[in-house]
Amino acid sequence: MSVAASPRHARTVPLLRLLPRLWRDPVNMLATLARDASGMIVRLPAGSPSLYLVSHPDHVQHVLRGNWENYQRDGMLWRPVRRLLGQSILSDGASWEASRRIMQPLLTARKVASLAEEMARTVNERVGELEGYAVSGRTFDAAEELADLVNQTVIKVLFGGRLSRAAGHRLSLAYDRATRAIAFRLLMPSMPYSLRLPGDRTFMAAVKTIDEEILPMIRQGCPHAPGDVFSALYQARAERGEGERQIRDDIVNMYSAAAETTATALTWLWPTLDAHPDVADRLRAEVDQVVGDGPVRASHLPELTYTSMVLRELMRLSPAAWLFPRVAENADRIDGVPIEAGAQVLISPYATHRLDGFWDRPLEFDPERFAPGAAERRHRYAYFPFGGGPHLCLGKPLFEMAAPLIIAAILSRFRPTVRGGRPITPLPAATLRPRQKVELTLVHARREAA
Repeated sequence: MSVAASPRHARTVPLLRLLPRLWRDPVNMLATLARDASGMIVRLPAGSPSLYLVSHPDHVQHVLRGNWENYQRDGMLWRPVRRLLGQSILSDGASWEASRRIMQPLLTARKVASLAEEMARTVNERVGELEGYAVSGRTFDAAEELADLVNQTVIKVLFGGRLSRAAGHRLSLAYDRATRAIAFRLLMPSMPYSLRLPGDRTFMAAVKTIDEEILPMIRQGCPHAPGDVFSALYQARAERGEGERQIRDDIVNMYSAAAETTATALTWLWPTLDAHPDVADRLRAEVDQVVGDGPVRASHLPELTYTSMVLRELMRLSPAAWLFPRVAENADRIDGVPIEAGAQVLISPYATHRLDGFWDRPLEFDPERFAPGAAERRHRYAYFPFGGGPHLCLGKPLFEMAAPLIIAAILSRFRPTVRGGRPITPLPAATLRPRQKVELTLVHARREAA
């Protein structure tokens, strides 16, 4: 079934116009192409199979929801990612269906809410460890420190006490290296793996480290099923008679869904606040009013309204999952444009979130877009940082709980300042990461107020 029946043609962009920007900044290149075409379908000259950029919310809805079974997470662009994640919720077909059926009940909003107090305690303990930076005035790498903070929180929720802090830190660093090293493969997906590209050696070493941390935990088993997410997952797979490889893939996928989005968003937050001091002031004022001098608690979450608005706007302009590639299994029409079987379809939240027809001043950071009630006036697929349809990201409830808790815990104690003042640009890795290092210094919040 097509979105529209009238015969139309995709706009084709000349190859010579694309190549310089493809190497320099592919993320913003796709966004510019989408805006120049006013959200209409763009055909990219990539040879065979054909490659289409789909950005209009109606067209995105057709691919992700209306005719989603025809658009599979397959093809050349998924090959590098699958070497890390294997077959689980980020695959497709029978493996995805089985994984989602098992994992979805483990990460519902209600299930995550039951873990909120434990999550808040973990966040407070880990944020307290940043005290040394405030006392010494030393700078630190925001991406690395925040990834470790998120990692400790997620590990407690997902794995209980099975992974030591040192093992969790190694897992976090390995995952970071793997997602960054994949960039060249994403830009040149047709290159055979017999040909070495920059990043390949680092990527495979990172995957090896991940397996060295995860597989021993699986082999220890769960004889008493203490009730954490890992135990429930292990028992479900054991009942199906499935081996350690499938459990490994489930864990790596779940870890990615739970940790990667939160850590990436929190890294983008600080340079964004640095560039928008009025937003930073209002955000700090809310945290001061809601949390005060005490530790952040799960009960604070409903009151952190502006914090939630800031996070949603952050995920509009800097969505961690910036690219959703699909392959058309059968021929289709989208708004009258014929899409041949086997064609690659690129969907980029980063691009759709910048379309003038659906966002006022789309390049400006404005949390008021997400004031209570504002979403009622918005196309459902004008904003989809967690995907949509049956493939909606399972980690969304964890992000919506962990990210506000971490922000509130940090701002109730410290005033982070970005060092350097350089423009931060996106790196086209598996997730949207800052290309430049984000360096922070901390000052005690009460000292600044004095």
